[in-house]
Amino acid sequence: MTQNSTLLSQIASKEAILKNAFAAAVAVADPQIIVPQYLAKIFPVGQEPTGKCLVVGAGKASASMASALEAYAKTHWPQVRLEGVVLTRYGHNSPTNCIKIVEAGHPVPDQAGMDGAKEILGLTNQLKQGDVLIALVSGGGSSLLTLPQEGISIEDMRRTTEALLRSGAPIEEMNVVRKHLSAILGGNLARVAIERGARVEALLISDVTGDSPADIASGPCAADYSTYLDALNILEKYRLDEQSIPVSVLNHLKQGLAGEKPETLKDIDLVSAQVANHVIATAYKSLEAAAEYVRAQGYDPIILGDTITGEAQEVGIEQAALVRNYLAKGLNTPKAIISGGECTVTIPGDIKGRGGRCSEYLLSLFAASKDLPHLSALAADTDGIDGSEKNAGAWFDGVVRQSSQIAGLVPDKFLSLHDCYGFFAELAALVETGPTLTNVNDFRIILLEK
Repeated sequence: MTQNSTLLSQIASKEAILKNAFAAAVAVADPQIIVPQYLAKIFPVGQEPTGKCLVVGAGKASASMASALEAYAKTHWPQVRLEGVVLTRYGHNSPTNCIKIVEAGHPVPDQAGMDGAKEILGLTNQLKQGDVLIALVSGGGSSLLTLPQEGISIEDMRRTTEALLRSGAPIEEMNVVRKHLSAILGGNLARVAIERGARVEALLISDVTGDSPADIASGPCAADYSTYLDALNILEKYRLDEQSIPVSVLNHLKQGLAGEKPETLKDIDLVSAQVANHVIATAYKSLEAAAEYVRAQGYDPIILGDTITGEAQEVGIEQAALVRNYLAKGLNTPKAIISGGECTVTIPGDIKGRGGRCSEYLLSLFAASKDLPHLSALAADTDGIDGSEKNAGAWFDGVVRQSSQIAGLVPDKFLSLHDCYGFFAELAALVETGPTLTNVNDFRIILLEK
């Protein structure tokens, strides 16, 4: 083997390791595997559902969760008649027979989502004593389950969501606002089922830091810790007023603060209720799966955690500094720095931008590591879609860096325009998986060599 062919082999190996680590992270959150496992625990032999079994849900993984549930029920619950409606993002469908799948807008809600959410609420209102509601919930459900409270239109919700997205507010704060505008989120779906004497079992695939059921898709079946005052404070924090938030939304929140609107579901409402939330997949489990893979490839994995948040560009700079610290100490073995969590991207009003938080983080890391020509890294969203385009994220290694220099691409220019998609597209360094039908937040990996 010549020196050039050896180099090409090493190059291919770096790209393969990065992409295979991401694939391992996604695979461990596959609904087709984990949903049957948890159904067997929740409904052991002899304790299968009786009465009506209504299946509802929302999220990027929820259609796949529904198809997995149907397959399990066909074998293990042949006497149970399933029905229901599940909402998912456009392009994230999965085949079902009994459960209706509705594709709708995300992250900005649309009429299809509102109609589907209305149908879910209507079916839940028909439950009776002894019936079972199974909720299949995953990341993305907050936007998809957009059913505004009375007096708020879908256009009002759309404008509010767009304003929050552009403000740079983290998803947890966005969801506090949306819970207090929704007829379903913030435990309101469970409240309807409880009032009718039904049992509620929610299966959750987490894409949020901390994996709290109240935060996953804004907790349609979970007690909520936030209040109307919290929602108003968040709008004030990001200077969102009548110029960007519809008056109907502001009035509703103010009426809630005054006690004229009911609060979201609280712990006290669940004292005698049959409600359980089961977190069946998390970001940290996915990071561990990636760590196991890279360890087998000769890398010492370092998991920074699944709670890394902040502006994507700032996180990229911080992790470049972290890399330098490790390299300055000297490496006995190659290392893989692995992290998760959801960054934010704040976009000025006069810039459209292309890409998402993963590619934005990665280009920032790329720009901040000019002095590390052999660094390799990948960042991608586990749902397969990073922001505004159809890629999951992007990757780079030493050869991609050389190609950018030959092409005269200036990373800082693309960062200033928030066009990270354009930068990596020019270099054929996008990660393109299509919808993965799951969602456990963002995945980042950096490979360090001796």
